This record gives sequence, structure tokens and C-alpha cells, in this order.
Amino acid sequence: MQQVLEQLGIKGQNGGVSTGSNTINTNGKKITSFSPVDGKKISEVQSCDTDAYEKVIATAQAAFLKWRTVPAPRRGDIVRQIGDALRKYKESLGKLVSYEMGKSLQEGYGEVQEMIDISDFAVGLSRQLHGLTMHSERPGHRMYEQWHPLGITGIISAFNFPVAVWSWNALLAWVCGDVCIWKPSEKTPLCAIAVQNIVSEVFKKNDVPEGVSNLIIGERDLGERMANDTRIPLISATGSTRMGKAVGAAVGARLGRALLELGGNNAIIISKDADLDMALIGSLFGAVGTAGQRCTTTRRLIIQEDVYETFKAKLIAAYNQLHIGNPLDESNHVGPLIDKDAVNAYLQAIEKCKAEGGKFVVEGGLLEGDGFESGCYVKPCIAEAQPHFQIVQHETFAPILYLLKYKTMEEAIAIQNGVPQGLSSAIMTLNLREAEQFLSTTGSDCGISNVNIGTSGAEIGGAFGGEKETGGGRESGSDAWRVYMRRQTNTINYSNSLPLAQGIKFDL
Repeated sequence: MQQVLEQLGIKGQNGGVSTGSNTINTNGKKITSFSPVDGKKISEVQSCDTDAYEKVIATAQAAFLKWRTVPAPRRGDIVRQIGDALRKYKESLGKLVSYEMGKSLQEGYGEVQEMIDISDFAVGLSRQLHGLTMHSERPGHRMYEQWHPLGITGIISAFNFPVAVWSWNALLAWVCGDVCIWKPSEKTPLCAIAVQNIVSEVFKKNDVPEGVSNLIIGERDLGERMANDTRIPLISATGSTRMGKAVGAAVGARLGRALLELGGNNAIIISKDADLDMALIGSLFGAVGTAGQRCTTTRRLIIQEDVYETFKAKLIAAYNQLHIGNPLDESNHVGPLIDKDAVNAYLQAIEKCKAEGGKFVVEGGLLEGDGFESGCYVKPCIAEAQPHFQIVQHETFAPILYLLKYKTMEEAIAIQNGVPQGLSSAIMTLNLREAEQFLSTTGSDCGISNVNIGTSGAEIGGAFGGEKETGGGRESGSDAWRVYMRRQTNTINYSNSLPLAQGIKFDL
């Protein structure tokens, strides 16, 4: 791992505030990054203080005035080079993601691949920032709309995807002409520093102004400062619903924009007409991938009563074959939770489920002994439960899967929709009518609804995000670029008179 850290420019002591190639001195407290893989200290980071924050804001404001004048296709070409650099560093960055966050090595590599994919998407987008033309009711007039850069985009990201979600925002914002200030999770600061080093190398080669890519590392109060800062017109925040409500309220109070990607309580409906082997694969990865620490993790399986026992047996057998351990060992399927607080939340959720009458068909618990010294490894578990259980309505960021039984498709959809969150959903069925019903107006109320794939593993190109307590934001694909820009309607009069709209007369 030491070689990986050196390749990515990570030192024993690291500055946590950067405007690109320049590191800003700060007197903020030291944040120590420990790996949940083995509990060992990786490195230290000096967090951002008030003076350093103000310097970053000033540098970003000055950089925006220059960056917005660079033609969008040129901005796209620089983003293309970032994608090439990420290809070069994919192995080392993927290993750091796995080691600092705890997800499997394949998922670490996959996260970097997401960054590469969004860079490709952003390059194409840089030549497609289009507006519309409209016919005017007044003769000799032309109307159209265009999109302009917004300013500073503030990005607050979570530990579970320490680099990919930043790229969804930053790479689109950059081709749109914005500059970015990134506050990563204090639980995974080294991944952010590594990415900043990679980007700075590319920006320096292209004479990009200092302050287009900014990094500030700190704790919760730093995110609160960003949310309340009128100089940051857009805050994109990923995290819990509790955090999102606070950010949304602060940004809304100053009439700024908030792009919120919050909690999920995702379900897969398993129809009696499903391919059960395919459903098993989708359910298994959805439930235990990233040790249940994805916002798109499958937390509920809604299974038709005719196939309930059969599918439950398949699921139990599959869980008994899972390998849990060091995520850098590619033979392991499941790594650790991020820290001991997450472990405690997992253990408390199990007890709450039992107290409400839940029956565990695959028992959970903390893993101890050789290889589990960090105290962050737990057993993925399965409980038979009821939709109304309070714990089932709640998102626990851990590998706990609830089995729920249904009779009719209408009942299944009602169970699927009957939670406060609305991120990702899926149905496993070979019945065309059921599939179309699930995707219809009376079907899933989630931002993402899939047929014959799981809830987890969204790909670049489609807009990512959800409804209800998931926050309503959209990132990554489709027309998500519009949130990073401001819309302007233009009317041009090329006639010899000045007629008013709606036929109003104002003659002197």
C-alpha cells in the first residue's frame, strides 16, 4: 500500500486545502485516516480553517471569471485528458478506494471506471450545451434561450463513493464553465487528495487557472459553512436524509440551488414469473455489495407467496457461500463497514428488528479473530419481517436484508412505495404486463425503476437520483447538466417598429 500512496502523491502529513497545484496553509485540526480493512493509520490531513476557506473562495471566484470564457469544447478536451489520466492511475486509485473505504477491490476499480465513463460522457456533452428557438408573436422578432455558466459549484460527497460522485458533479460542471469546491467525507480524505493531485497535473499542463478545482477537507461544520455561503450558488450534497434536510433548508433560505442525493430504502419485487436464478444474482449483489453501504443497496425483497419459500432457500444457500474479509483479496465478496459507529448502528438495527417480531433466517453479528482485527467486519444477514416495522421503514447503512411476502402485484407495488425514501427499485419478472405495470404511472414511485436487473449499479448516461426523502436531485446523465447552468431567454427585434406583447398599445 505504501507504493500506492507514493504513486498518488499521498504523504505522511497532507495539506487538506488546495486550489489546484497550490496547497494553502491552514491551522485546522488534524484528521487521521484509518483503514477499516485492518484498523491501521494510513496518513494525516490538516483540515480547513476559516482563513484558508476564504482564500479558496476568493481564488475560485477569480478563476470562474477566466474559466467561463474558455470555449466549452476546449473545456471538454481538458476533461478528456482527465479521463486519460484516470485510466493511467486506475489500479492505484482503485486500491486506495478499497483500502481507505473498505469496499471490494473490484468495486474500487469499478468506481474509478465510473469516473472514466463520466469523463467520456462530459466530453461529448461539451459540444451539446444546447438551447431552444421559439416563434415570437410579434413580427420581425426572434426568440431563443441559451445557457450560461452558473459560478461556483460546491460538492459535498459521502464516504461510500469517495471519488465517483465527485466526478459526476465536477466533470459536468467544468464543461459547463463552472468552477468547483469539493468537501469530501472526513472518513475518506486521502482518496480526495489523490484525485486532486491527478487533476492538478492535467490542469497544469493546460494552463488552467488556479482555483478551477478546489479541495477543502474538514468536518460537518465546513459543510454547514458552504451551505450558508451566498457566494456558492449551487450546493450538490450526497449523504443521509437528515444531512440533506439541513443543507436544503440552509441553501433554500438564501434562495440558492441544492442538488440533493440522499437516502434509499430500495426493494426488488420477485414475481412468481421471475427467472429465479437471475433474481438471485441481482438480489445478492444489491444486498451485500459495498457491505450494504450504497444508497442503492437492496434492503427489501418483496416476494410473491407462491415462490417465497423456494427463493428464500436459494438466498440462504447463497449467503452461506459469501466470503467476508480483506477487500484487497479478490476472492472475498464482502469487506468491512466504514467504522465502529457503523457497526453499532448495524447491531442496533438487528435488535430493533427482533424486538418488532422479525425472524432472522441468516443471523448477523460482529466478526472477530484473525483478519477481523479492525472491529469493522460484520455478517450480512436476512430477516423475515413486515412492511410496517419501523426498522424496515428506516435506512440502515449495513448488509441487513428484509424479506416481505405479497399476493397480488398491486400489493407488491404498495409495499414498494410504502417507505419515505424513493431512490431505486426493481422487479424480476418475465411477465410483460407486470413489468409495464411496475413502470407505469401507478407503479414504482422511485427515480430509478428497473426490470430484470437489481437496484444497484446505475450506469453513466441515465440521470441518477430519487424522489421523496431521497431529495429529488439528478446527476450523471441525461440533461443533468442543466442544474450547473443558468437559463436565459433572449428576444431580438430586427424590425422597424416596437410592438408590445399581448397586443398592448402604448401610443403617445
